[in-house]
Amino acid sequence: MSGRRFVGPSYYNPTVLISRRRLLASATALPLLAESPTPAFKIIVAGGHPGDPECGCAGTISRYTDLGHEVVLLYLNRGEGFCGGASLGRCAAIRTAEARKACQSLKARAAFAGQYDGRAIVDAPHYEAFARILDAESPDVVFTQWPIDRHRDHRAVSMLTLDAWLKAGKRCALYYYEVAEDTMMFSPGDYVDISSVESRRRAACYAHESQQPDQWYPKQVEITRSRGVESGFPQAEGFLRHPESKRALLP
Repeated sequence: MSGRRFVGPSYYNPTVLISRRRLLASATALPLLAESPTPAFKIIVAGGHPGDPECGCAGTISRYTDLGHEVVLLYLNRGEGFCGGASLGRCAAIRTAEARKACQSLKARAAFAGQYDGRAIVDAPHYEAFARILDAESPDVVFTQWPIDRHRDHRAVSMLTLDAWLKAGKRCALYYYEVAEDTMMFSPGDYVDISSVESRRRAACYAHESQQPDQWYPKQVEITRSRGVESGFPQAEGFLRHPESKRALLP
């Protein structure tokens, strides 16, 4: 492991999590992360392509970075497979620039795992390579895509993240997120109110101009409003904690 220490149990406070069972009883009474004496920590948001972490977590990322926490968006590939007819090299350059622009709007950092769009490999060498990336970053909380998904790259990054988390001894918290048009059978248990940062969420998603966000962002809004109905907020992002994971402070 790197020199940075994982968050220990004393940093975790279940009262700041919004559980489905408690929402109706005390949604307005839950303390905010900003009110807790929690030191700054690091969050990794892993996704198959540029745009996936933004679709699933951009509001939550904004809340984290506004509180001074470090967030890294870890993309499995550079999205070089779809760019309106551009060559693979040109498309990779376009989508890498879009990812960095999105991260800039979120006050986060972009990182790339080096695989190729639509050609995800999940085998022993790639498990080891992905685990080395997470080990070097030494996160306190990891978000990754829900594994029941239409796209193989989304399923791949989920499996690679889970394996790295298990290999590290489950020392950080692990949460799954959804991408509206691809995720299936997702039922969140934790929610983050993103009502105050929705404009930044939109800006991060619209940074991916090559992906024609006007065609899919309205669906993202439908999902956040639906999660808001479930959680008692105007808009929310929903997450599912791995059953063997520690609870982590959500913003």
